[in-house]
Amino acid sequence: MAVAIPSGIIGGVQLLGKTIESPSAGIGLCSMGMFGFSARKLCLIQRRKLSAVTFTPQASLATAVEDGNYRETEEIPIPKVIIDQDSDPNATVVEITFGDRLGALLDTMNALKNLGLNVVKANVFLDSSGKHNTFAITKADTGRKVENPELLEAIRLTIINNLLQYHPESSAQLAMGATFGVTPPKQQVDVDIATHISVVDDGPDRSLLYVETADRPGLLVDLVKIITDINISVESGEFDTEGLLAKAKFHVNYQGKALIKPLQQVVANSLRYFLRRPTTEEASF
Repeated sequence: MAVAIPSGIIGGVQLLGKTIESPSAGIGLCSMGMFGFSARKLCLIQRRKLSAVTFTPQASLATAVEDGNYRETEEIPIPKVIIDQDSDPNATVVEITFGDRLGALLDTMNALKNLGLNVVKANVFLDSSGKHNTFAITKADTGRKVENPELLEAIRLTIINNLLQYHPESSAQLAMGATFGVTPPKQQVDVDIATHISVVDDGPDRSLLYVETADRPGLLVDLVKIITDINISVESGEFDTEGLLAKAKFHVNYQGKALIKPLQQVVANSLRYFLRRPTTEEASF
């Protein structure tokens, strides 16, 4: 699997042989803290054509490695990919669920290693919703958890790419299946209806921001950019992909304090405005 990552920016992602351009291409992170996207840490750089992450589909012989056992007549479960920055202070925890259909996910682990990551711990547990595969991931060069939102988004897209490749039946249950899968979703998500944003206090020093909206490539990077552009710092969080929807939870603060009510409203309005107009291009202004 061929992967090339220019430092600091992701320009394009190729899923199953097709290339997409991230809406955030041309945005770089100047510096950052823990998960840690401090206010005004994003800087604009000159746009240039990049091929930052290229996913080359592997031979179908590997399907047996990724696949679990299932019958074609079974109801297709909702795929879930969770990127958790809260539960482990030293690693990024990734959880993948697709009913009981997933195997050991060895190819997925290898794909993550090709992104310059180490899988330091892997675990599988079962509950009523199916089999949960969890990985604790660190950066290979530093041994620390992943902090760059662009790399976190690359992790998410890599996992979804493998789901589409090795479990093509997941295509109808994923937003990106409409473009890159074998079967598009039967229903389309109305962004206005699907978008929900709320901010609540989480102690005196930070607030908890919840965002739920229609999923699409580059969403994680865009959310962080919008938040930090209005001087809000992101301490940590969790980003979940559940079928056609994306659900994010961010711990945020303004100058080390929880967000006051007027600022909470500014954050909610800014996110709502952007998310309901996902196709707006700079050239239209």
